[in-house]
Amino acid sequence: MAAESAYARAGVDIAAGDRAVELMKASVSRATRPEVIGSLGGFAGLFDAAALAKYRHPILATSTDGVGTKVAIAQALGRYDTIGYDLVGMLIDDLVVVGAEPLFLTDYIACGKVFPERIAAIVSGIAAACAEHNVALIGGETAEHPGLMRPDEFDVAGATTGVVEADSLLGPERVVAGDVLLALESSGLHSNGYSLVRRVLLQDAGLALESHVPELGKTLGEELLTPTKVYAADCLAVLRAAEVHAMSHITGGGLENNVRRVIPAGLDIKIDWASWQPGPIFELVRRLGDVSHEDLSATLNLGVGMVLILPEPSVAKAQEILAARSIPTWVVGEVA
Repeated sequence: MAAESAYARAGVDIAAGDRAVELMKASVSRATRPEVIGSLGGFAGLFDAAALAKYRHPILATSTDGVGTKVAIAQALGRYDTIGYDLVGMLIDDLVVVGAEPLFLTDYIACGKVFPERIAAIVSGIAAACAEHNVALIGGETAEHPGLMRPDEFDVAGATTGVVEADSLLGPERVVAGDVLLALESSGLHSNGYSLVRRVLLQDAGLALESHVPELGKTLGEELLTPTKVYAADCLAVLRAAEVHAMSHITGGGLENNVRRVIPAGLDIKIDWASWQPGPIFELVRRLGDVSHEDLSATLNLGVGMVLILPEPSVAKAQEILAARSIPTWVVGEVA
């Protein structure tokens, strides 16, 4: 029997890391684009920038983010194949709001101990979401931190890069009074506000993740682990066919705060709070936590995952395109 290495005695299992890479290769191979150079396992991911030559004035956009405390739900339930969608959504939907097409993504997984099957499951979700939105997963890192994290602990983060034509860049400078706010329905909580949700539902109310909640029609854990809806490909489809002035990704800070980030000085927004009914998970948090509407709307997305800001004549076309892609929409307000 071979002697155990000093690094292994310190808690770092290089062999487990190698096995994790082997297990994830099949899923990562499906998250690619023609511009990708080389394969998984190099020191750096390579992307052929000659593809940008078709742009008259290419602007690169970049974003970095993580899944946040939602990973605690995945850890508790032992299910790891969905949070990759949360990561990809948090990353590439921050690019598409400026009109950028996401090109490639890299991920970073820190853990107390490398369990190859768990790492591969996380990456499979990341790769699946990337493949659905034509984003290349060109690299990543799995870091084992014994002594800093418990064996069952992990965190997931990543970074992404996209490109947009300079004269197609979306933002506040395009927004005018009378523009319509078109809401795109969220799949649930997405990946924000979980510190509040976990405190209210698990700690204060004492609910178990395995408990069936009648108003949800499923267990609490199933609801909390619902993957983030990723909108990038859908929004790009709208941009190709309709005039859009700005977009807002509804993440931490809620609906009003995020929409105001893309509203120019001198203008404001009017939200019609009666135009939709948030899903039951939001009412559950409000009721069990006695959370005010102001606090709830400033923390959670309340059923709105993305907002398009566009001229009124473009609304019908945008809704037609999104309906064909199975995304419910409604007019949620206007620019005043």
